[in-house]
Amino acid sequence: MPHSAILLIHCPDRKGIVAGVSGFLAGHGANILHADQHQDNDLGLFFMRVEWDLKDFALDDAAFRAAFQPLAESFGMRWRLAYSDARPAVAIFVSQHLHCLNDLLFRHRIGELRCDIPLIVSNHQDAAELAAFYGIPFHHTPVAGGNKAEAERAQLELLVQRKIELVVLARYMQILSSDFVARHEGRIINVHHSFLPAFVGAKPYHAAYHRGVKLIGATSHYVTATLDEGPIIEQNVMRVSHRDQLEDLIQKGRDLERVVLSTAVRWHLDHRILQYSNKTVVFD
Repeated sequence: MPHSAILLIHCPDRKGIVAGVSGFLAGHGANILHADQHQDNDLGLFFMRVEWDLKDFALDDAAFRAAFQPLAESFGMRWRLAYSDARPAVAIFVSQHLHCLNDLLFRHRIGELRCDIPLIVSNHQDAAELAAFYGIPFHHTPVAGGNKAEAERAQLELLVQRKIELVVLARYMQILSSDFVARHEGRIINVHHSFLPAFVGAKPYHAAYHRGVKLIGATSHYVTATLDEGPIIEQNVMRVSHRDQLEDLIQKGRDLERVVLSTAVRWHLDHRILQYSNKTVVFD
């Protein structure tokens, strides 16, 4: 794969944005590999993702930022520059259900997720053996008896020490404090079943089974201070019937959760997501 740069933009929609950006890149020797755009007509916003090969490109990082800023200001752009060969540090938080963790670690091992995973954090010991198998440091931070604030302080220290850029909640069954979320705004991804708000509580599949649902699903989203209401990244569903027993619903739900979470993480690592107005634009 070529060493490439990725530019993500959003700004008020107006004529000339695509021409301005593509002309700027072409003028400095860029070979554009991918380009995609989207307009939100209700809000009058324009979104763009453009990726180009850095071979023969005339500007380094600092020079690009300085040269691009006047064009960005002329269109009122909010923009972000990233690189395809960067490997951000990712921390995975998990409790006792290990299916999402196992899936992420396997995908990382075979190269599907371009990142480093320097730590796994859990409020239980169940994931210790799996972490050891993959050679990743495991940190047990139990949450019990009113020590949640203390546990979060320990977790935050770990994230700072390891320079973590993304936190993935792979079925971590604790509610993060608003302070924790604020420190990693737009950089925490969670997954949960899509029964909310109808079936809340610790056993949603049990409740859904007794209600006779015909459709189950999973949702992955960015975490905000409002529980389970952050910008949605990916969702998937599967039909079920009266023939499915409780164990079938749980198994199928786990399959959906694995795929939905890994997809969301991969899109984030590939710089394909723009967040706005509690929604996301996910570029192909």
